[in-house]
Amino acid sequence: MPISIADLIELLGGPEAAATLTGVSPDAIRKWRAAGAIPSRHWPAIMSATGLPMEDLPRPPVESDTPPGATAALVLADGSVFWGRGFGAHGTSTPAELCFNTGMTGYQETLTDPSYAGQIITFTFPHIGNTGANEEDCEAAQVFARGLVVKEDPTAPSNYRATTDLDVWLRRMGVPGIAGVDTRALTLRIRDLGAPSAVLSFPADGKFDLAALAATAAAWSGLNGLDLAAEVSCTQPYEWTGGTWSWEHGFATPETRKTVVAVDYGAKRNILRSLASAGCKVIVVPANASANDILQHNPAGVFLSNGPGDPAATARYAVPAIQGVMYMKIPIFGICLGHQLLATALGGKTYKLERGHRGANQPVKDLVTGKVEITSQNHGFAVDEKSLPEGVEVTHVSLFDGSNEGIACKAKKVFSVQYHPEASPGPSDSSYLFKRFVDMLA
Repeated sequence: MPISIADLIELLGGPEAAATLTGVSPDAIRKWRAAGAIPSRHWPAIMSATGLPMEDLPRPPVESDTPPGATAALVLADGSVFWGRGFGAHGTSTPAELCFNTGMTGYQETLTDPSYAGQIITFTFPHIGNTGANEEDCEAAQVFARGLVVKEDPTAPSNYRATTDLDVWLRRMGVPGIAGVDTRALTLRIRDLGAPSAVLSFPADGKFDLAALAATAAAWSGLNGLDLAAEVSCTQPYEWTGGTWSWEHGFATPETRKTVVAVDYGAKRNILRSLASAGCKVIVVPANASANDILQHNPAGVFLSNGPGDPAATARYAVPAIQGVMYMKIPIFGICLGHQLLATALGGKTYKLERGHRGANQPVKDLVTGKVEITSQNHGFAVDEKSLPEGVEVTHVSLFDGSNEGIACKAKKVFSVQYHPEASPGPSDSSYLFKRFVDMLA
């Protein structure tokens, strides 16, 4: 039985003590009383201070009546409910961080990007699903996102390459979706308040326990401190041979010369294709590979892939391996999570962004050339430039918020970028970076 606000404040020792123990202002305590509930962002501190279980905390009333025509619900940790029409697989997602993606195309590549593990994706573009799905556009063998939120109901596919529609494909992948949501309102909420925890429910029987769904979302710890790379990585080394795709010829079969070991923290297939098309014989190894595991392949260079989760958590086993490779003066190229891990191995630190960068239209400035590139991005953490030691050069910055987008250390023959030069989806402005890496291997 939830405790009352008055009893909770008394349990904490009064308004002033409650504010001190939970790290909020006295004004926030007054707002608790006025609202008759406590926002979910304060729950962990209250549970720690009082020992109360989450189900006993005062919470906002949760709407219980299902609106006519609604078959799915997106439930946030604070009890907010966004109703809609379900599609894809029946069931309820595991709790996840709710984010938004501004890309206008490439939803299949986005959904299969392992970097979206632990997240429910809201697309700001309203018409998702109109090009269907096919086997060639998957960036991994499965969908790693935990759910999909869109404005309009997916329509029948209208692209000649489609072999199925989005609804059927998501059912096959076991992922629920919800349509009919006011994605503008949802995006503004994420933009202004940060990414909340959420659960997406599309029950086959049409019954919702909204209080339980909100409690499940609120109980989730979030991405901070979470190592997801180990969950999405391969488990055994393997060789990748296929090249990039073109409209005229399909997937290329390039000639390869230099051996590159790609550490799989959640690697997209188009990264491996881009390395192969640049002339690399690509050996993929698991995220937890040691320096000896990597070096036994006698690589001319090492690539650090993208991936999900908190880089500080993955760094516990990744950084010693990266430092071991750097000690041997082997060139290293990293992207996304690989960029963050390389920065950590060089002595830098990372931090959680309020809302992250996700989309195929993100402007980045190259500080070396002065050029601006439009890039594809998907990340919720960033490198703290102020933490970088002497000898590590900042090479790229975001023109959205000034956050770090690239580093280099010439003395150690390493460089990395925060964005995705392989695109898929997105522009190919930055594909030259693969050639830059190969040129270092000589």
